[in-house]
This record gives sequence, structure tokens and C-alpha cells, in this order.
Amino acid sequence: MPKSRLSAFIYLFLVFAGGAAVGALGYRLYTVQAVGGVSVRKSGAPDPEDVRKHLVAEMKDRVKLDASQLARYNQILDATREDFHALHDRMNAEGRAIHDRQIAEVKALLRPDQMPLYEQLLAEHEAARQRRLQQERGSPPPPPDFKK
Repeated sequence: MPKSRLSAFIYLFLVFAGGAAVGALGYRLYTVQAVGGVSVRKSGAPDPEDVRKHLVAEMKDRVKLDASQLARYNQILDATREDFHALHDRMNAEGRAIHDRQIAEVKALLRPDQMPLYEQLLAEHEAARQRRLQQERGSPPPPPDFKK
């Protein structure tokens, strides 16, 4: 009987140790960066300059671009970045216009006694949005506003 208890203990230990080893390996694989050499920011997106360096190196090494082709490739990347920034700016402006129209329509809907409550709600939402933006950028959040 003692032999079966010892073998049960050994099997239990082996199962536990195997699970720990598989868990450690899985964690290691989960935390490895997907693209070597590209750093990731707090937002989870890769750093654009690191991505650009990776793309340029890849085109140079694998596609064998010469110096003039690399110069033109960098110009193409610059123009693409400018186009995306312009698109992003247009989207922000259009989004702000839609949001402002919504606020105007809601204000037209409200009675005069509801207007201060809605203004307070809008101010709270804007403060929360500012806190989120500051956290995403890594700067410390402002002190909480205790006026109510």
C-alpha cells in the first residue's frame, strides 16, 4: 500500500510540474514581441519610426533597393504619412462637427430647467475624456475636481 501512495504522489507531482512548465512556456510565447526590433507604445500600437526603419531595412535587404530607390522609397513613405495625417485631421474635424450638432439638437430638446444639468453632464464627460487622453500620453492626471 505505501508503494501505491508514493507512486500516486510522484504522478501528481509530475502532472503539476508539467503544467507549470507548459504555463511558463505559454507565458513566454505570449509576451514575445510579434515583430522583432519594433517597440510598442503604451497604447499598444508600434512606434511609427521603428516601423519605418523596419520597412526600409526590409526593402533594402530583401528587395535589394539601391540608393536612388531607397531615396524615392523614403519620399513615398513621407508622402503617405502626410496623407494619413491629413485624413486624420479631416476625420477629427468632421467628428467634432457631428458631435457639436448632436449637442445643439439635444439642447434644443431640453427645457430651461434641464439645461444646467445637461451642461454639468457635458463638463463631466469632457473632464473624463481629458483624463483618458492624459493617461494614454503617459502624463500624470490632473487633480480631481471636487466642485459639485
